[in-house]
Amino acid sequence: FIPIEKGTFVPDNNQRHQQTTRTVVFIPSQKMSLTIRNILFFLFVTIASVLGGTTPDGIAFLGKKEQEDGVVKLPSGLMYKELRPGTGKSPLVRTPCECHYSGTLIDGSEFDSSYKRGAPLTFAPNQVIKGWTEAMQLMKEGAKWELYIPSELGYGDRGAGASIPGGAVLIFTLELLKVKGEGKEL
Repeated sequence: FIPIEKGTFVPDNNQRHQQTTRTVVFIPSQKMSLTIRNILFFLFVTIASVLGGTTPDGIAFLGKKEQEDGVVKLPSGLMYKELRPGTGKSPLVRTPCECHYSGTLIDGSEFDSSYKRGAPLTFAPNQVIKGWTEAMQLMKEGAKWELYIPSELGYGDRGAGASIPGGAVLIFTLELLKVKGEGKEL
């Protein structure tokens, strides 16, 4: 490693009761092995993904939602509340489905709605954001759920257009009206 900041990092006697913090950045040297470079890259990507993502307000919102009656949290971080159970089959990842939905941010601002357009849309679970992909395959035909989607399962740090900022938690009301092809029984 080659330290960018050189010098001694031990406080002198006059500062021994104070805490000092210094940031030291290391740049891999040319002689560093490929294995160590790969490990450092993996650590950087892991730390960046943990530090990025859902905003603090979004994390607080999800924490409160998780405590509400009827809200289910999946291992991925996706949460949902079943508003109406379905009775039909569940779609496979490539099965087209007819759906009605509305999407809002945690402040209540709506960014999209098939209800307002007056017509449901048809798409397969593999054609939408990760949170929908997971939820749709768990829903049965006829079901209506409210989804609480952390940014990592939505549009991530990049957001989408002017109406969905990076790191946003998304709230969707999603109705799975019809599975238009092969499905499975849950």
